[in-house]
Amino acid sequence: MTIGIGLSIAETITSAAFEKAAELKLKPLTVAVLDAGGHTVLLKRQDGSSIMRPQIATGKAVGALAVGTGTRWLNANAESRPHFVNALNGVSGGAIVPVPGGVLIRGADGQTLGAVGITGDTSDNDEACAVAGIEAASLTADCG
Repeated sequence: MTIGIGLSIAETITSAAFEKAAELKLKPLTVAVLDAGGHTVLLKRQDGSSIMRPQIATGKAVGALAVGTGTRWLNANAESRPHFVNALNGVSGGAIVPVPGGVLIRGADGQTLGAVGITGDTSDNDEACAVAGIEAASLTADCG
């Protein structure tokens, strides 16, 4: 049986992501955890995280859900096929942020359970914190 992403799992992911950020001495982060339907389960912002970070974190998670893999894939396609990413962002109403930091959450059976979007530091560091959070919840991270 596949579980969904509930508040307790989202809290585990977020706490572990913030712990990883502290370990790496990163700038303040914002974390968005969405379920497989794209609904926000938890949005948490560290003190000092800048004003648009909730929208960016959510846009990274939405991007991962939209294409069925992490936003690293979207970033690569933004460089090689900008017309595709522009069209995708257009049909999504501008909801997608196509840079690393949006990571798909997969269950043991490979099913998509949701996505995590993190922003606040470099995209690579944001992604590393998302992976740490997902793995702390004993789930599988798909970065794309």
